[in-house]
Amino acid sequence: MGTTGRSLGPKALALCVKIGKTPLFRSDLLAKVLPKFEGKTPFNSFGELKRMNAATERKPLSSFELNGLNGEPLPNEALADKLILLVNVASKCGFTKQYSGLQDLQASYGGKGFTVLGVPCNQFGGQEPGSPAEISEFCSVNYGVTFPLLEKQDVNGEGRSSLYDYLAESPVGAHKDIKWNFEKFLVRQDGKVVARFASEIEGDDPDLVAKIEKYLAQ
Repeated sequence: MGTTGRSLGPKALALCVKIGKTPLFRSDLLAKVLPKFEGKTPFNSFGELKRMNAATERKPLSSFELNGLNGEPLPNEALADKLILLVNVASKCGFTKQYSGLQDLQASYGGKGFTVLGVPCNQFGGQEPGSPAEISEFCSVNYGVTFPLLEKQDVNGEGRSSLYDYLAESPVGAHKDIKWNFEKFLVRQDGKVVARFASEIEGDDPDLVAKIEKYLAQ
C-alpha cells in the first residue's frame, strides 16, 4: 500500500494520513499508541516505522545538524533558502571528473540562490579513502571546488546518515538505495526533494540545468 515498499497492518494504517501516494505517520499518535502494539505489525520494529516517519516529514536541509568536511558544524547560511544539488562524491572514481561540471554549476548559479553540496562517501569500491585534509586538497587543487563539502558519511545500509534517510525515503528517492558515486538529488528551498539523477548525468546535462533554472525562477 502506498509507496513504502512494505505492507502496513490495519492498525498502522489507522495512524497514517496520505499525501499524494506517500503515507506520512503522525508522530503524536505514534508516541501514544505504538507501545500497545509492540510486535504486532509487519514492520521489523517501531524504530523502523519512526525512522520512515522522520524521513517523510519535509524540512529545509538547513534544519539538519550537518558537519562540514572539517568536522565543524556547517554554517546555517550555507544552505538556508537555497536550491541544493546534493552529490555523493569520491576522489578515485570514473565519475570524479564530474567535479568540473559541478563547479561550473556553482560558478553559474551560486550567486542566485543555488549551491552544490558534496557528500564524500567511501561505500562504493573504497573510492573515497582519504582524510578530510586529503579530500579538501584534492578538490581544491584539481577542480577549484568552492561549494561546501560535508564530512564523510554512509549513504546506504544500517549506518546511513539521517540526511540520506531523508533523500532516499522521499517520494522522488522512491525508497531505493544509492547505486554508485555521483548520484544527485535536487532539493527545493523548502526541503522538498524534486529530482534524482543517476551517476552518469553530468553537470551540463540539459534536463538537470533546466530543472535548476525552473526551481530558481519559482
